[in-house]
Amino acid sequence: MEFLSYLITGISLGSIYAIIALGYTMVYGIAKMLNFAHGDVIMVGAYVSFYVTMFAGSNLLGDDPSTLASGIVALVSVLLAMAVCTVLGIVIEGLAYRPLRQAGSLAVLITAIGVSYFLQNAAQLLFGANPVNFTPVISGQLTLFGGQLRISYVALLTIAACVVIMLGLTTFTGKSRMGKAMRACSEDRGAAQLMGINVNATISMTFAIGSALAAVAGVLLCSYSPVLQPTTGSMPGIKAFTAAVFGGIGSIPGAFLGGLLLGIIEALAQAYISTQLSNTILFAVLIVVLLVKPSGLLGKYVPEKV
Repeated sequence: MEFLSYLITGISLGSIYAIIALGYTMVYGIAKMLNFAHGDVIMVGAYVSFYVTMFAGSNLLGDDPSTLASGIVALVSVLLAMAVCTVLGIVIEGLAYRPLRQAGSLAVLITAIGVSYFLQNAAQLLFGANPVNFTPVISGQLTLFGGQLRISYVALLTIAACVVIMLGLTTFTGKSRMGKAMRACSEDRGAAQLMGINVNATISMTFAIGSALAAVAGVLLCSYSPVLQPTTGSMPGIKAFTAAVFGGIGSIPGAFLGGLLLGIIEALAQAYISTQLSNTILFAVLIVVLLVKPSGLLGKYVPEKV
């Protein structure tokens, strides 16, 4: 039962990494850019949800709100966080990345790091540097086997949200008109433009979807670990990028698989080896996998013409 509890915790944590990694892998797969500011968009989404919930608690809900009222407030806070992060993602792409569309990868990387630090410092000025206690979107736990196994509802919600998002993205990219345009831009941006596809709009839509997913991940992350501060998204963003590379960056199923595996490895390493060494073990596994399969678990090797 103890192992099963750690395993479920790892799947829940990995589901958060997977949702974040889906944003990374979509942007890289279509725009061929590494958006290292993605982790800080997570933080912005969490702050929006926090302040919406706090405003509702102070002005709309009473001292003892009903479960339905609390659920509606949580849903509204997530939707508003997604809306704000969607606009933020489009603005970041238009102002910071679009002018560098033809620039080298190093210029894009430096710009992404600059945007990341800008968002962190702007959050510190707006919201303060002190950590705040985040109210989980759902509370309580499920008790099984006579109390031997306890699973929080946040963990169940996180796993369900990850599966739904992954299936929705797979269907969207495979069936919808915009999804097919995204796949065309991923294969050959020049040829897609010649065929009448609006490349700029397609890439903006990719950033919008990735940023909306970041908002969902931010709310779930802070519900899982209820402490919010301007640097909240930094380490989860790095781990999610690791998950995207681990599974095969550019692949939606790869990001999903990589996130789940990283979460399980981290949870089991913390439980059975060392809490301090869990991150070391995590990145050591990534190095071993990339040495054996450089394109990631589900990634495809693409030869480059010289």
